[in-house]
Amino acid sequence: MIIDMHAHIYKEKIAQKAANSIGGFYGIAARCQGTTEELLRLGKKAGIDRFLVSSVATYPEQVKKINDFLFEEAAAHPELIAFATLHPLMEDMETELDRLEKMNFKGIKLHPDFQEFYADSEEAMAMYEKIGERFSVLLHAGDKNRDWSQPERIARVAAAMPHMTFIAAHLGGYSVWEDGSALRGMKNVYVDTSSSLCFLKPEEAVRMIREHGVERVFFGTDYPLWEPGEELALFNALPLTEEERELILHKNAEAFIG
Repeated sequence: MIIDMHAHIYKEKIAQKAANSIGGFYGIAARCQGTTEELLRLGKKAGIDRFLVSSVATYPEQVKKINDFLFEEAAAHPELIAFATLHPLMEDMETELDRLEKMNFKGIKLHPDFQEFYADSEEAMAMYEKIGERFSVLLHAGDKNRDWSQPERIARVAAAMPHMTFIAAHLGGYSVWEDGSALRGMKNVYVDTSSSLCFLKPEEAVRMIREHGVERVFFGTDYPLWEPGEELALFNALPLTEEERELILHKNAEAFIG
C-alpha cells in the first residue's frame, strides 16, 4: 500500500491552466495536467494506491463550487480522499462547515500564499476556531520569497489550537526547510514530503524526517507540479530503514485517516 497525502486535481476544462498557474507562481514548469484521470493513471503506473486530493479557493465565492467538485470526484473514485477548501473571508462559513461534515470530507486544505492571508492572522485564527476538532487542516508551509505561511506562524497557530490537528506541507517549510524546526516536537503537527525531495540531498531529507519524527511524516507528490512516479523514486532512494519507509508510505496515513 502506498498513499500520496498531497495531490491536487482540477476540472478538466481548467486543469492545464491551473497547473501552469501554480507552476508559474513558484517558477517551476508543472510536469502534469492536473486532471483526476491523469493522476489515477500515473499513480497506477507508479504503484500508488490512494491519493489525498484538494484544490484551493483563491476567492471566497469559489469555495462551494470547488468543494462540490472534490466531493463528486471522491464519490466517483474510491482511490481518492478529499480535503475541502475554505477561505478566511468567506461569508456563512459555519453553514459550509456543516455541509462539509455531512459530505464526509476528511479535512481542509489551506494555502495562505495563494489565498493571501497570514497563517496566524486574526481572520485565520477565527477560521480555525470555527473548524475546531471537526477537520484536520493541511497548510502550505514556507516560502523564502513570501511571509504568509512561514513555519513560525504555523507553530503559533498549532500552539494556540492544541485541540486541532495540522499537516504542515513540504517538510514544514518549502524552500526554508531548516526553519521547519519551529514545528518539530509539536504533538498536533504532521508534515509531508511533497515538493521537497527534489531540492534536498537524500541525507538532508532523512535528517529532517527523523527530526520531525518518522511517525509524523507522510509521503506526498504535489501532483501536478511533479510526476508521481518520479517523486516515489526520489523517496525510495532515501537511506531510510524499511520500517521507516512503511510508516511514511502508508502506515502513518492509515492511522491518521482511519
